[in-house]
Amino acid sequence: MSNDRKIIECVPNFSEGRDLEKIEKIIGAFRGKEGVKLLDYSRDEDHNRLVVTVVGEPIALKDAVLEAMGKAIEVIDMREHKGQHPRMGATDVVPFIPIKNVTMEEAIDLAKQLAKEVSEKFNLPIYLYEKAASRAERENLAKVRKGEFEGMNEKFQDPNWKPDFGPDKVHETAGVTAIGARMPLVAFNVNLDTPNLDIASSIAKNVRFIGGGLRFCKAMGVELKERGITQVSMNLTDYTKTAIYRAFEMVKMEAKRYGVNVVGSEVIGLLPMEALIDTAVYYMGIEDFSLDQVLENRLME
Repeated sequence: MSNDRKIIECVPNFSEGRDLEKIEKIIGAFRGKEGVKLLDYSRDEDHNRLVVTVVGEPIALKDAVLEAMGKAIEVIDMREHKGQHPRMGATDVVPFIPIKNVTMEEAIDLAKQLAKEVSEKFNLPIYLYEKAASRAERENLAKVRKGEFEGMNEKFQDPNWKPDFGPDKVHETAGVTAIGARMPLVAFNVNLDTPNLDIASSIAKNVRFIGGGLRFCKAMGVELKERGITQVSMNLTDYTKTAIYRAFEMVKMEAKRYGVNVVGSEVIGLLPMEALIDTAVYYMGIEDFSLDQVLENRLME
């Protein structure tokens, strides 16, 4: 592999976490493609969501994502979709993340290329978000997705919320997709030993930045019905400034006021090794630790 090869990451989220046959059709778009490598995928039945992590050369990656979005449109009907996670489309969100020899400007350009192509090919309305946003109020994905699939046609009536690409009408079965560019984030969830969603939502409100909590944390409460518990589901948008251990400890602290305990946590998709090392160093109290002390890191040099 050439050292000057351009590598970009994409983490598309699809609104299907239960039907394995449909999931396999979507994931198949990333397999066996030159210049593209499928790194990871995880599905969640409660969220009813599929999160894929794939890397590759910019154009090859864009083409694979376009194919996967086409498969999602074929197999997902948003009129029938129910799940705990907010969503507005069959392919709900597509972020591009610069990894190697790629600037943020190039990632933004790739996002816009995909937005144009997918809107024209599938007659799909597209919002640009995060670093690719066409205006400041569209940077925050939560604001873009507010109203979800069921409320998007009404949202389109507001001139300030016309899509950036595609028709001013929601796709009947595939909804709306947000495409953008961002820095790496950590999807980190903390489970609570209570079935009370109000408690999880209250904790999430206090932990997230918009509620006065951690600066680079987005959070919401989620009900895990099959397990009879709830979850504080978080996105840490800058793990170097809002560390995993800090988010974990704040959830534990807020849970105490309700007499609720943390019973586990999970990471969705991939994350930078530095994020885990930072957490291990904190809990173990290791002094003067360096990433150079990680064996696998030295082997990759």
